[in-house]
Amino acid sequence: MSAGEDRRLVLGLGGTVDYELRWDAVVLERLASVHRVRRQELTSTAPIVDERSLLVAVLALVDAGTGAERFVASSDVIEAFSSHFEYAVTLGGTGVRAGLVLDSLGIASIQHLVSIDDNVRRLLPPGVSFVCSATQDTLDPHLIVQYPAGARIRLHDGDVFSPGPNRLIFANDPPNREMRLAAELGETLATASVLLVSGFNTMQDHALLEQRLEQLHEAMLRLPDDALVYYEDAGFYTRAFAETVRIRLLPGIDVYGMNEDELQEYVGRSVDLLDPADVIRALADIRRIIPVPALVVHTRYWALAIGAEAFRHGAALESAVRVAATRYRLGDGFTAAQAAETARMPRHAGGTALVAAVMAAVPDAVGVPAFALEVEHPTTIGLGDTFVGGFLAAHAQGGGHP
Repeated sequence: MSAGEDRRLVLGLGGTVDYELRWDAVVLERLASVHRVRRQELTSTAPIVDERSLLVAVLALVDAGTGAERFVASSDVIEAFSSHFEYAVTLGGTGVRAGLVLDSLGIASIQHLVSIDDNVRRLLPPGVSFVCSATQDTLDPHLIVQYPAGARIRLHDGDVFSPGPNRLIFANDPPNREMRLAAELGETLATASVLLVSGFNTMQDHALLEQRLEQLHEAMLRLPDDALVYYEDAGFYTRAFAETVRIRLLPGIDVYGMNEDELQEYVGRSVDLLDPADVIRALADIRRIIPVPALVVHTRYWALAIGAEAFRHGAALESAVRVAATRYRLGDGFTAAQAAETARMPRHAGGTALVAAVMAAVPDAVGVPAFALEVEHPTTIGLGDTFVGGFLAAHAQGGGHP
């Protein structure tokens, strides 16, 4: 590294190529008619093995208004389903999207990638460099479905109706399942100011997961003492693997982040995100499961950090919420000036009240309300990743963890 790159942020562990579908209820209704899909058979938990079962899962999740990440039996299923829609080819993965946000704010980073192809080379900006464990080019696209509030799809025996906007991810990605670490990762971490860890959720071989965690642990021993380690949770394809990752990585994590879906999955119940008593109970439950210096939960209404070191990250939470809201309203390619404009927009009243109540009741909590934005075509994919990028931007600029 050059002297100017001495303390660059290292973001990993795997990136993706995404097919972002343009939402089209007419196409979905046509496919539902062709495949004779009935409302009474909708489920989001059955194996996704063909175009029909993928369609059933999409409709079930839209009707529930939830976000999700699901495994698909083959990338061919994704290619076939996507062929019915208009879609954009973009880059995904928590580390990559966080890196794109940092680049838009003028902050350089290094990606750790497990796959590469011409899409990645073309779409990564110059301010984002990378190390990669892949030995050849591969393409295993992730299907991204963003649906708006009030979307309606008519089926033969009733309608599917989305109560709110959200995003769905479907993938079969062998490089990310294998999560091979680059030989030069340890050397890269030796002069890092930040390490972002994400991506283990797609692995499905427990012995291989244990091996990768051990390799990551060895590489992390090279981190400077003052480096910040941020772990962002995700929807694990094999839920039991989440505990394996926690056991191995928790001692080295400074900030552990998750969204509202993951919070509710951990506590085993739905949580009213605008009810202070319910949120406080959920936070008490989750901190027993995940005891870290700072546990961050980010939702559509607010972002909160709890823990002994939470107070150090107030400015980072503010940056994260502001940047995520900017992506929500503008999509890709926003500027630092546009992010600054977002700061002047109104906050969500319920989120503001919730944050105040939690901070009054929980001594080591710090929070920031989300923005109340009316957007005709919101971007819902990558908001958590963008949140992470905004959080790490504050750290890089001296406004986060000292």
